Amino acid sequence: MGLFSRGTKDPTKKKAIELKKDLRKLVKQKKYSDALKIGNKILEKTPHDNDVLFIVGGIYYMQDKFKTSISYFDKALDIGEYDTQVLLLKANAHFHLGETSKSKSCCNKILEIDPKNKGVKELEEKFKKN
Repeated sequence: MGLFSRGTKDPTKKKAIELKKDLRKLVKQKKYSDALKIGNKILEKTPHDNDVLFIVGGIYYMQDKFKTSISYFDKALDIGEYDTQVLLLKANAHFHLGETSKSKSCCNKILEIDPKNKGVKELEEKFKKN
């Protein structure tokens, strides 16, 4: 392998890469229960994989399991606290749980990072309607 080659000889890393590919494929196919099994299997070995935490949290969010999704989003934000996608999903999850102040707190953090964030503007419209 050259210095800038993309492949890896490490079988553990190869397996992890394949599992992530499988995870993304299952999500695209909307096979969420299978995707959760793979996502949690990956997280057992690499609990700080930001992408997988986001995907698993997103699956729980789509299944209306908002409290569970927030726990994964919190772990993802421990790694990348300025990830506006994670913050927006977390804000929406709090909104669905009726936790307006927590939702607004996430929105404020997003606006510090991205003042023109469309997702926040949409969520603020929902606040006005409630």
